[in-house]
Amino acid sequence: MTELVRVSRRTKGVEVLGDGRRAECCAVVDLRQYTLRPGQRDALIDVFDQELVEGQEQQGMHIVGQFRDLDDPDRFVWLRGFPDLPARAAALNGFYFGPVWKEHGPAANVTMEDSDNALLLRPVELGDGYPALDAPRPPVGATEIPSSVVAGAVYHRASLDDGFTEFFTDQLAPALAGTGAGLAAVFETLVAENNFPPLPLRDEVVLAWFAVFPSDSAYAEHRRQVDASPTWQNKLLPEIVCRSVAPPQQLHLRPTARSQFR
Repeated sequence: MTELVRVSRRTKGVEVLGDGRRAECCAVVDLRQYTLRPGQRDALIDVFDQELVEGQEQQGMHIVGQFRDLDDPDRFVWLRGFPDLPARAAALNGFYFGPVWKEHGPAANVTMEDSDNALLLRPVELGDGYPALDAPRPPVGATEIPSSVVAGAVYHRASLDDGFTEFFTDQLAPALAGTGAGLAAVFETLVAENNFPPLPLRDEVVLAWFAVFPSDSAYAEHRRQVDASPTWQNKLLPEIVCRSVAPPQQLHLRPTARSQFR
């Protein structure tokens, strides 16, 4: 990665290394994954992209990226960032008890079967593939779906002091780079009380990474190299299994027409 922003592991703040624009919004990040009613994903994306992005950002959130899960036609995945925990509480209260959600929330909620799959995260590293606050966003009404793939994984850990973050940084990140996965972001769980209880959070410790591939073929080549790599298959994957409390979740996502993260 280039132009990295690295989080201090000694505090809950962001220690800026180089360009800090990407850290301004995202010391706290929600990763949300919704299971939708069959056939309702496009309906939710229409409401979200056209009606809910600016309404949330007016309350101080950064809507970083929203995605179709390419492996599950009924899953919608998205990321939103906040400058800090107090800002998160203020922004969520302002939005979910405000006029935009009152008007458009019912149309979004009717598409959802389960909206409780959510994680509270903090950045370990943000690369130049991670959108800054002022990153371009297609305008309201845009419908062209990008050809890029945003991929990654969520690793389920025993605790924050289990050494997994160091293992990832020292061994997994270089190996991923060698297969064409230029890391855009790495997050780990932010252990903190949920300061907006109406939206539940999963009570677990994870590390999650994201990379951007320009096309399906580029992503397929990355997967081919991982599957063919003796280092991955014989060393790194067994180590991931040993260090994890549940199988990793692989992320294979397509940005929506108005996603900044693409």
